[in-house]
Amino acid sequence: MNKLWLRIFLTFFALLLAVLLGIGFVIADIMKNTYMDMIRNQLSQTADIIVKTVDTKSMFQHSNELQNYIHHYYSYHDPRITIIRADGKVLADSDRDPRKMENHSNRPEFREVIREHHSYGESIRRSPTLGYSMIYIAKPIQKDGKSIGVVRISVTLKKIEHTLDQLWISLGLAMVMTLAVSGFIGFRMAKRFTRPIEASIQVANRLIEKDYDSRVKTKASGELKQLVNAINDLAISLKQQMEEIRENQQRLTGVLANMVSGVMLINPAGRITLVNRAMEKIIGASSENLIGKLHIEAGKNFGLSQLIDRSLKEGVHIHEEVHIYYPKERILDAHIAPYVGDHEEVKGVITVLHDITDIRRLEKIRSEFVANVSHELKTPVTSLKGFAETLLDGAMYDEETCRSFLKIIYEESDRLHRLISDILDLSKIEQQRLPLKPEPLNVSQVINETAETIQETIHKKQLHLSLPDHKEVVIEAEKDRLQQIILNLLTNAAAYTPEGGYIDIELHEREKEVDIVIRDTGIGISKQDLPRIFERFYRVDKARSRQSGGTGLGLAIVKHLVESHHGTIQVESEEGKGTAFTITLPKKQIKS
Repeated sequence: MNKLWLRIFLTFFALLLAVLLGIGFVIADIMKNTYMDMIRNQLSQTADIIVKTVDTKSMFQHSNELQNYIHHYYSYHDPRITIIRADGKVLADSDRDPRKMENHSNRPEFREVIREHHSYGESIRRSPTLGYSMIYIAKPIQKDGKSIGVVRISVTLKKIEHTLDQLWISLGLAMVMTLAVSGFIGFRMAKRFTRPIEASIQVANRLIEKDYDSRVKTKASGELKQLVNAINDLAISLKQQMEEIRENQQRLTGVLANMVSGVMLINPAGRITLVNRAMEKIIGASSENLIGKLHIEAGKNFGLSQLIDRSLKEGVHIHEEVHIYYPKERILDAHIAPYVGDHEEVKGVITVLHDITDIRRLEKIRSEFVANVSHELKTPVTSLKGFAETLLDGAMYDEETCRSFLKIIYEESDRLHRLISDILDLSKIEQQRLPLKPEPLNVSQVINETAETIQETIHKKQLHLSLPDHKEVVIEAEKDRLQQIILNLLTNAAAYTPEGGYIDIELHEREKEVDIVIRDTGIGISKQDLPRIFERFYRVDKARSRQSGGTGLGLAIVKHLVESHHGTIQVESEEGKGTAFTITLPKKQIKS
């Protein structure tokens, strides 16, 4: 992976190297040109002296004298002197025998002076005889304004090349030192400059990976400090926002999970994207099996699916009651509402289903209760009114008839009183307006005392009553309420058990609870009636119940009294064989 600091350092190093090389080439070129200019000036001055000397002494016509002169004065000097005639013949040379030298008419510096008529000729080339580069300077020898020959002076460039080589070595060493020092400084600066940037990039990548505790700890200055502070502030802000989002999600999840109503979210394609626990129970499937499915597949209810599709297409809020039959029959209060995006497009619908089955059942029970109360009150009132009218019409003057009617009026008014008392008691118990006053009680003693109150009925129907042993079993309960529970059940047992039948009362003690079982060999209760016997005014045998003076509220009162003692009541029955009620009460009452 290419690091930022390395790229910056290499770029800086390459630029520095290019600059140093450019400077080196410029310096070398300047030095070379300076040396060459010095040599040119020296050679040109020497050539001028020789031109004047040769011209003055008129040695040009005498080649031997000219050769001797050149050889004598210049053979031990660095410059090589060559005198060339206008036709290219070498007349004299300070280093070689001119007789053995070839014609020089083709030499560039010679042609430049003789043929091109310049006052100065120059050529730099490699000498085939010496094996290294030389500079040749040529100046014309004139007579009567006409060039009759050329003085050519040459010098080897070996010293210059050596000097330039030394210069390049010095420049190279200087560049290496400069590169080393500058590279070290550039490396440190690149590292120092890029360290905050790389740290910021690392923190940004960790933020992408949801590590919101990550911070840039590298020190920085200037704009980089602003960058570091901005990244750290961003991390803090993201952490706070994610914590808020997480808290909101937890709250939303908690609300959805604990809602009584079922909630289902459906996308525009009609597929389920979210369900809560209540909706899982209503639909009868887990969220794993529901998410991603079409709502019509999951709900298995055509009516509900139609409402959802309508809300999706039309974008309207729908509130209706829906009956479903899977996984079990329910009545649901359905609220279906679309939710829209930023551009008012429908993003899906929220379906909220509230199970109102129990509410509708209670409403039905209430309606039946009102009807039953009206009927139960109307019957004795009608009877009372009828007998009173008969008495007023003259029957009161017949003593026997009057006594008989008054007895009936008394019995009906007594039944009316009991009915009203039971209704008031049940109302108070249901509304918890009868505070429980528990005290330690011997259950066996309470059972025996209560059984004494129905001995007359027991003897009249020749029933066999079996009571528990007189062992001491103590519980916390309100005596009057406990007696009312036992008396109601014993009265029912005596009323529905044929003559000569049996009623057994059993008492079972456990560590924290006590079971009171009242069992009879009466007519029993059918399976259809068994679930409803604790409903108000519900009678299995209506004729016999009224004949026995029952109000139809006894078992409803018993159930509420048992529950007020934090207990339970269960019933088992079989038609023609009898019924058994089991009351389970705690030994210690919970103190509120």
